[in-house]
Amino acid sequence: MESRGSQAKAVGQRLLQAYIPQKTGLQAVSSGQRGSVLRWFITVVLNAAFLGMGVSAAVLGPTFPDLARNVNRNVSSLSEIFVGRALGYLCGSVVGGVLFDCMNHFLLLGLSNLLTSAGLYLTPFCKTAVLLTAMMSVTGISFGVLDTGGNVLILNLWGDKGAPHMQALHFSFALGAFLAPLLAKLAWGTSASTQNHTDPGFDRSALNRSSEATSDSLFAVPEDMNLLWAYASTGTYVLVVSVFLFAPFFNQSSRQKKSTASGQEARRAKYHWALLCLLFIFFFFYVGAEVTYGSFIFSFATTHVGMEESEAAGLNSIFWGTFAACRGLAIFFATFLKPGTMIVLCNIGSLVSSFFLVLFDKSPLCLWIATSVYGASMAATFPSGIAWIEQYTSITGKSAAFILVGAALGLMATPALSGILQGHYPDLPIILYTCLGSAVFTTVLFPVMYKLATLPLDYKQKKGSNSEGQKFLLSSSELNKEAKLRWEGWGNSEDSVKNHQSRGTEREIGLLTEWPPKKPVRTKR
Repeated sequence: MESRGSQAKAVGQRLLQAYIPQKTGLQAVSSGQRGSVLRWFITVVLNAAFLGMGVSAAVLGPTFPDLARNVNRNVSSLSEIFVGRALGYLCGSVVGGVLFDCMNHFLLLGLSNLLTSAGLYLTPFCKTAVLLTAMMSVTGISFGVLDTGGNVLILNLWGDKGAPHMQALHFSFALGAFLAPLLAKLAWGTSASTQNHTDPGFDRSALNRSSEATSDSLFAVPEDMNLLWAYASTGTYVLVVSVFLFAPFFNQSSRQKKSTASGQEARRAKYHWALLCLLFIFFFFYVGAEVTYGSFIFSFATTHVGMEESEAAGLNSIFWGTFAACRGLAIFFATFLKPGTMIVLCNIGSLVSSFFLVLFDKSPLCLWIATSVYGASMAATFPSGIAWIEQYTSITGKSAAFILVGAALGLMATPALSGILQGHYPDLPIILYTCLGSAVFTTVLFPVMYKLATLPLDYKQKKGSNSEGQKFLLSSSELNKEAKLRWEGWGNSEDSVKNHQSRGTEREIGLLTEWPPKKPVRTKR
């Protein structure tokens, strides 16, 4: 029995050595603090990157007439650059989703920002419409990669606590889109020759003769230096952010942190791809309605309601203003409201406001009130949808790319189809019908998605309530830490039970109180 006791002691010492982590005490705390700081650093850099993406995407609007003049084209004949950027975003989402699962995340996002910066620097130098369209496609590809990778990386970093950070990420994009006109018009004043491109009697031959010297070259310095400075300043900001994105890639500890942060338990719903397909359709209608209303509300207010252009411009501003403001407020709401609750509230607000828009389509007062409510209701839907689906099934790069492809298709198809129908039926508020139909569809679709997402979870809980795997909920690292504490005598069993009451169940506490094994009892022969 004595030999058995010595063997048990030796085994216990070996177990103790196996359970001791590499860093203990203050070093472990320091490591945890370093990991938390690194996670916040990455989050802040991602928000800065999305801010730059918002500025880069929205700066095209106020500088569009100047770019048309730069390539010797009319505004109405240069709409292909929007199609080129949308197609680039679509391709970037697909490519980014595939690459995100097979290469370093920070390297991929840093390269995408470098691509955006290069596209912004070269855009003012493009002297042909084809080259300008190609450059817009390049920036669209980088937007798709950054959008896909940024959303997945936030979910990997924060897990179930990622809803506020997801809202902050998309608020940064909205804030950048809000700042872009201020940068382009107020800071650099790029609106010199807008009139020359919009007047019906514009003499193109004079412009052709003036640019005859530079017509043979693909790249040349633009005549409007304000246009150059607007894009160069935005490109410089994106370039600086790309440096910070590369920083975690060269830090060895960040790779370990990435693996631990993304090493959460993988959740896969029984109807994983069915949920992704429904969310694909959900975002198709949501993004399509958002872009359609924001793009056509100005022309609708002037032609259908009879507003002055200044009033219509204010109506357009209040839509995007409430949209950006409520995305900022959604950061705080997401700390105590579940993503599903926020989606329901957004759907109800969109449905009610679009219904009143259709019902009182000739009333300017209703148009002002309903537009502000509609913009506020649309703000938190997209980030809440991504945070919601992560609760039930894990989102990889390919899954995020699939969802964003649906959003990109809605961005391209819905405004184009609505514009064509509005042209064929000018007396009908086709734009408002589109928004109401999309609101009805998304409101009905979300309960179906919720039922499909929770059904396999309920089934597993009922069937596996007695299974040993669901009873044992503590991770192996927590058990190892507790074993170490108990072996070294840092706390008795009663203290350990108190420490684990907030983290485990009674079954887990019962398992912990059985450690360490009892010493062998000597018996007299």
